[in-house]
Amino acid sequence: MYIGIDLGTSGIKAVLTSTTGEIIAQATAGLECSHLHPLHSEQHPQDWVNALHLVMADLQQQQSLAQVRSIGLSGQMHGAVLLDVQGQVLRPAILWNDGRSFAECEELSTHTTDALNITGNLIMPGFTAPKLLWVKTHEPDIFAQINKVLLPKDFLRYILSGEYVTEMSDASGTMWLDVTKRRWSKEMLAATGLSEKHMPTLCEGSEVSTQVTPELYTKWGLPANVNIAGGGGDNAAGAVGIGLVEPGQAMLSLGTSGVYFVVTDTYSSAPRKAVHSFCHALPNTWHLMSVMLSAASCTDWLCKSIINTDINTMFEQLDQRTDYTPSKLLFLPYLSGERTPHNDPDAKGVFIGLTQSTTYLDMFQAVLEGVTFAFKDGFDAIHEVAPEVDEINIIGGGAKSPYWRQLIANVLQSPVVYREGSEAGAALGAARLAILADTDASVSDVCAPPAELDRHTPDSALNTQYQQKYALYQQLYKQLYPIFKQL
Repeated sequence: MYIGIDLGTSGIKAVLTSTTGEIIAQATAGLECSHLHPLHSEQHPQDWVNALHLVMADLQQQQSLAQVRSIGLSGQMHGAVLLDVQGQVLRPAILWNDGRSFAECEELSTHTTDALNITGNLIMPGFTAPKLLWVKTHEPDIFAQINKVLLPKDFLRYILSGEYVTEMSDASGTMWLDVTKRRWSKEMLAATGLSEKHMPTLCEGSEVSTQVTPELYTKWGLPANVNIAGGGGDNAAGAVGIGLVEPGQAMLSLGTSGVYFVVTDTYSSAPRKAVHSFCHALPNTWHLMSVMLSAASCTDWLCKSIINTDINTMFEQLDQRTDYTPSKLLFLPYLSGERTPHNDPDAKGVFIGLTQSTTYLDMFQAVLEGVTFAFKDGFDAIHEVAPEVDEINIIGGGAKSPYWRQLIANVLQSPVVYREGSEAGAALGAARLAILADTDASVSDVCAPPAELDRHTPDSALNTQYQQKYALYQQLYKQLYPIFKQL
């Protein structure tokens, strides 16, 4: 058996699979973020450790773990976990959706003239390197104590093994990796006052990285010498989980953030449109990725903060509809700023078109449309440099909604496929990487696409209406841009 662990922003998920990859048991534990100041987003790593113990205990109750052979890790990318020489956490982790380091991004871009060629990406506040420069400037006493900088999932690896290791896909999002050569860049590290000694060891996602400590395999009823695979950043692992391992395959992830992901077999980039170019979690494979910072989280925000209604109730009402005519409202989903294509941490969420006859369901529909239009921004940016794809596989919590899946197909004018195990996403991908690290099985055998549950064909009759509304959506951001900067 194999375990996949995915450390998300809103919770941690673990899956237990058979040797052939079927899910036997699942467990989850929730997490909260701290937003003490504007643009700040943090979590304390100890909360991740507590959640890890909860999900492992839950799995252990459901099924004996005595036959587990390997563990794979996945997690939210870009977070900065700072450890001193004793391996103690120096401050709360600064997360991927933290926007405080915009000035540091400009500083790094100005003083590191070869950054685009080395990293393949614009330097953005979400990435790890500018976070460290912010700490160096604003918390110099903490910066002086740093011995290691770890990404979130790799902090869990440290807890599991006592070793400092990361892998290529997650390392790509730090802005310290030479993405073409798949090694740390001394130049980019030096630009933030760091060196390779501050970095974990690099491996591929499908390789063995280390082993679980005797203390923990005794606690959880694991056998001795359980390996830990390199794993992957959440999106790369999610792609592996859904079977995206060949060039030209595409995925859209409807999680807290939103991602459109296309696999490539060569390195390519489009940084001027804020498209991310990262290593995949498999050797000699890369991917292009557009990212929006608030996707399914927009529906959570609306239901919890505005209409005080259970989110499942709202989805159930919309899922009963067969009419996909666009709503009369426009919604900009920039609740945490935005990455692709705007790279604008100051962008804000906006409703426009509210009247006294507007219902909560109208607002909910508009939120889904706004998030989908943001996906179209990223979709178009990627396909300026990547060939068109035959279909889009959809994963994440928001993917459960048939209405939203059809809406995405209509707006992107591309077939959308929903597969078995889509909700497990990155955790399932982490388990698959654990299988690859433990066996001689081929990638194609282990990472075959799961069974197709539903397929959505775009409604071409609605294309004109959606194109007109999408044009208004784009115009709204452009007109509000100077106002966002003043707020």
